[in-house]
Amino acid sequence: MREFFNRIEDATSISIEADVEIESQKELYPWLFSVFIKFGNIDKGFDSFEVFLETKESLIVALEYENRAIYAGSRVKDDWNEFYFYAKDAKKLEIIISKMLKESGYQYESSAVKDAKWDFYQHNLFPSELEFCHIESEKIIFLLEEEGDKLSLKRDVEHYASFDTATQKERFVSNALLLGFEFKDDVSSEEFDHGVALVKEHSIESDEVKKVVEELYGLIKQELGYYEGWSTTLQDQDS
Repeated sequence: MREFFNRIEDATSISIEADVEIESQKELYPWLFSVFIKFGNIDKGFDSFEVFLETKESLIVALEYENRAIYAGSRVKDDWNEFYFYAKDAKKLEIIISKMLKESGYQYESSAVKDAKWDFYQHNLFPSELEFCHIESEKIIFLLEEEGDKLSLKRDVEHYASFDTATQKERFVSNALLLGFEFKDDVSSEEFDHGVALVKEHSIESDEVKKVVEELYGLIKQELGYYEGWSTTLQDQDS
């Protein structure tokens, strides 16, 4: 499953795509194979984003053919698109991409290094716990927007957290109330007995949700708890 998110590195925004369900195969693919492609060449007519996406997917299909490699993800910085694969053997991959890209008009580079522990994947592609929270938020926002939600309208938003002990939960709630959250209810699940639902009024525009989630996430982690997401009601033009 591919997930998409943004990360700030050295004050620069990086757009990342990662397949988050491939790590179980890492023993079979010890080589990290990287392909860097510079997008856009207006003078030669290669500036179509659709064509570029077709090139990307064709590259993935070619390298994954006969299980030569698996696509791990990509990073986009400035005009460079960095595509990363893990391979059984990197020897033939350079030949494959050379045949595909030499006639494409794109400037490209490639390299192969041994990375049996998948350190690059863990540190540079795989989302952190907080980044997973933001990924899930964007999915909810997208679905609400598809239903005609006016994202800028403020409304009650429920946020959920869970903890290993009642003491952790109580300390968290006390701190959250100081930041404008309101207690809604105690909740429990199969995994955690000590969960809580809090409410705060805010819009569900992406930047606002990200700000609120990060604020709450920091309080949750102080008590070694887990952020379980948020929910709200649809607010359209007639609300």
